[in-house]
Amino acid sequence: MYRIQELAELAGVSARALRHYEELGLLKPQRDAQNGYRVYTADDVDRLQQVLFYRELGMPLEEIGRLTRAGEYQAGEALRTHLEGLKARRARLDTLIHTVEKTILHRQGEIDMADREKFEGFKKRLVEDNELRWGKEARARYGEQAVEDSKARVLGMSEAQHARLVELEGEIAGLLQAGVKSGDAKGETGRRLCMAHKEWLMFFWKEYNAQAHLALGQMYVDDPRFKAHYEAIAPGGAAFLRDALAAHLLDEEK
Repeated sequence: MYRIQELAELAGVSARALRHYEELGLLKPQRDAQNGYRVYTADDVDRLQQVLFYRELGMPLEEIGRLTRAGEYQAGEALRTHLEGLKARRARLDTLIHTVEKTILHRQGEIDMADREKFEGFKKRLVEDNELRWGKEARARYGEQAVEDSKARVLGMSEAQHARLVELEGEIAGLLQAGVKSGDAKGETGRRLCMAHKEWLMFFWKEYNAQAHLALGQMYVDDPRFKAHYEAIAPGGAAFLRDALAAHLLDEEK
């Protein structure tokens, strides 16, 4: 049994963070009957460990709450997910370290390094991040081959293509924020957002299909993880993107 300061010290987090997790329903400490102080049990310690694992993997608190909610949470499965995520992170760091080492040798004139090699670590990180976040859903929706083809397309990007992909992500975020502020998904900002998102999508898709793009927009609203991504950019962003796609995509295909 731990008091709040004791658990905070044990876990290396602040008491304020523990209170915040409690407010979000991630932790549910008991209260001492005599003085009302928070009391954390062994189950609370295990739950906090899981929360911090997920945070280390970059998962939003909203998604952590969904995964750890009563009736959905399975410790064994969660630990396997953590392990997969940590292995992916280790592989990603190994690739980046290798790229940095080669870059140093290249700058010293000891080896030649092709331009494509300079971006391998970044592209591999993108692939692994996508796999960790969306891999399961993508396979269920599009199939194994489509996911593997998408990975190959990303890993095969040129320096210019990679730079454009990063640039597009910034454009989409800016257009989404401006669009939500305007509230007009059918307007010019909505159209530009739609086209930017289509261009971004084609870095991952082999062939374009407007109906599939529309379905993707709906999934951004329906799936909590996708929704959280766009809501973090602009509150109401997922719904605005869906509405913009619905307003402009089919017209573009005519």
